[in-house]
Amino acid sequence: MVDIAERPARLAAPTAAPDAVAAAGPGAGGLAGRLLGLGGKALHRSVAIVALAVVWEGAPRLGLVDRVFLPPLSEVLVAWWELLRSGQLAEHVGASLTRSLAGLGLAVLTAIPLGLLIGWYRPLAELLSPLLEVFRNTAALALLPVFVLILGLGETSKIALVLYACSWPILLNTIAGVKGVDPLLIRSARSMGLNHLRLFQKVILPAAVPTIFTGIRLAGAYSILVLVAAEMVGAKAGLGYLINYAQYNFAIPDMYSGIITISAIGLVVNQLLVALERRFSTWRVDVSAG
Repeated sequence: MVDIAERPARLAAPTAAPDAVAAAGPGAGGLAGRLLGLGGKALHRSVAIVALAVVWEGAPRLGLVDRVFLPPLSEVLVAWWELLRSGQLAEHVGASLTRSLAGLGLAVLTAIPLGLLIGWYRPLAELLSPLLEVFRNTAALALLPVFVLILGLGETSKIALVLYACSWPILLNTIAGVKGVDPLLIRSARSMGLNHLRLFQKVILPAAVPTIFTGIRLAGAYSILVLVAAEMVGAKAGLGYLINYAQYNFAIPDMYSGIITISAIGLVVNQLLVALERRFSTWRVDVSAG
């Protein structure tokens, strides 16, 4: 016979398990939840890429497209690995990145100060606006023969072309960022006695940083795309040269390997610029949070 006094203790015993789990550490459950959240987000973002890979692999094998002109993705990845193992891919990537980063860096150093001046001083903007309108509507690749004729087929012409192509998005976004600063902020800063230099440092630059970085991100994409086209003319190394050479020699998997590499580099450069933008925009409040 069971004593009635023992029943509450027996009934209360199972409730100790949830209490023990809670006491074991809410951090463990929170960590698991964060990991699941990150995994779900990564899966959600990669669905389209996985679908593209499946279609690319299946369409040539099923005869939907001619596998001579569009090999399966697995064959392209094998060719990419062979290029990487032989050292050819590293050589071409190094040549392209050197030219691209040099042109992008020069564009940042020249276009941002010029954009700040044009955006802030109206007489200078009125003086240079007609000239800017002429050149901003002239495609960089249309000027490739001009750069080659003036600067030759060497590195100078390719870096100069990248510099030209990258300068416009940075310059125009810098001008827009300066002109888009809230006039109330400027008047408040002036009422506090800030001179022009401090006004630029404390108000204009912080407010214009997001727009400037938008231009830099666009320029980062342009630096790769324009350079690849330039490397198809008179270059002996680079991803553009690799793609062009593979096409002429009908090494189609090598050609797609170069294209995939360009896409990967563009993605990495964009993510690095996004991280850099966050670093310089730590003062901004995320209105979507909470």
